[in-house]
Amino acid sequence: MANPVSTSATRPSVTASLRAVQTLSDALDRMHSGMKGDMDMNASDLATLRMLTIREHRGQIVSPHDVATHLRISTASTTKLIDRLVASGHLERRPHPSDGRARVVVLTDKSRREFFQHFGVHLGAMREIADRFDDAELATVTRFMDELTEALTTDD
Repeated sequence: MANPVSTSATRPSVTASLRAVQTLSDALDRMHSGMKGDMDMNASDLATLRMLTIREHRGQIVSPHDVATHLRISTASTTKLIDRLVASGHLERRPHPSDGRARVVVLTDKSRREFFQHFGVHLGAMREIADRFDDAELATVTRFMDELTEALTTDD
């Protein structure tokens, strides 16, 4: 049986799609870099806000440990990061809804407003492009992106 990696690597459509992902990743990096400057934050601060935004949309709660794991930083660094974002008014620490000893971190309204203020124009442009595709095409793109995400975030 042929190795699927070497077989798929020779297909032009596979190469083109992976180059498109790389180009998109570069565009997102540049956009996030601009947001960092506009919001006076470092990369870890902005990554934390993005993570919390995504998990909030999924209805998931986020602990400081989740932040540390996501960013792959120490608990001491995570504490400093969260302290900084609480002091700037972007995050709040709250009691865990089911474990009274634990704490969770949540976005503030200020954080949501600023994030949308900086990301809203880009989000509108992305929605306009998505509207050009039918539901079946979008389902394929979504499945592709979800599977890439899973492949990149699976622990070794």
